[in-house]
Amino acid sequence: MEVPGWLETLAERAARAKVPAELRPPRSGGRPAAVLLLFGEGPLGPDVLLIQRSSRGRRHAGQPAFPGGGVDPTDDGPIAAALREAEEETGLDPAGVHVVGTMPELYVWRSDNRVTPVIGWWHTPSAVHAASPDEVEAVERVPVAELVDPANRLRLRHPSGYSGPAFRVRNLLVWGFTAGVLDGVLADSGFARPWDTSRVEDLPPDVLNLAARG
Repeated sequence: MEVPGWLETLAERAARAKVPAELRPPRSGGRPAAVLLLFGEGPLGPDVLLIQRSSRGRRHAGQPAFPGGGVDPTDDGPIAAALREAEEETGLDPAGVHVVGTMPELYVWRSDNRVTPVIGWWHTPSAVHAASPDEVEAVERVPVAELVDPANRLRLRHPSGYSGPAFRVRNLLVWGFTAGVLDGVLADSGFARPWDTSRVEDLPPDVLNLAARG
């Protein structure tokens, strides 16, 4: 299968990316985990697969995210874990995915996860849905063109004062870890467009309340 040149470039750049201090894993501890950054070619051009986690969840409730989860002892590393979790959460067929590369490990302190992002090319897309309703409320293929549209970009401010990149797309408010990773990969892919980084909004109370769980 032929992987688009932009995705090969993204994988090369992402593999060498410097990990921000706030995402640098600790010397020890943390649960190994993996997420799948799955890119495909949709009706509106390149897109990426996102899920919305269940609002009933204990951690990261209601948040848009990449498919993924913990690396189990039976998994052959983070790539196998990312593909397994994506299949369990969205029903996708892993046979239709070609893994292009991985990114450096990132640490999510709230869930104490050491996350390896796995970059994949969806050469043979399969139907997807919320295959695990207790964990996932919705599944969406989000066009890259909508993610890089300046009208859909903003920064969200946490009550702590920290603000980070966010996206409003397809009735999803993408923020936190997922938005930070997307912000970087869109730049590395060459698709990013200039946007108004001074557009800052407070994190909505309902989103904040869900995020406070766990």
